[in-house]
Amino acid sequence: MANPDLLPLLDPAADAVAPCCPPLTERPLDAQEAETAARMFKALGDPVRLRLFSAVASHAGGEACVCDISDVGVSQPTVSHHLKKLKEAGLLTSERRGTWVYYRVEPSVLAAMGQILTGPPTDRTTSP
Repeated sequence: MANPDLLPLLDPAADAVAPCCPPLTERPLDAQEAETAARMFKALGDPVRLRLFSAVASHAGGEACVCDISDVGVSQPTVSHHLKKLKEAGLLTSERRGTWVYYRVEPSVLAAMGQILTGPPTDRTTSP
């Protein structure tokens, strides 16, 4: 059974992708959509979490070992706590490989976040 606290991931291969929530310019969010979006943005509302999320998202190869991203000015246990919060919000996935844990930002999460704020991407090759 799916965890209701996690942000639903989008299928990037799908033709018609529906984000977790509609763009804010499309219609008002219902209560469940607002809860989902708030959980996601609340997790990113902490500067350390935002730095960690950014470090994972921008890391070469699309994933980062915790050993490569933990230099954010806080202790290792605090880094682990913040990474756990980002995972609980559905923003990161992880995989343990031996001693280290590797984190990934699903591209669909970034797409959903962007779509909530800006609306669906437009085709910039056509004239208005």
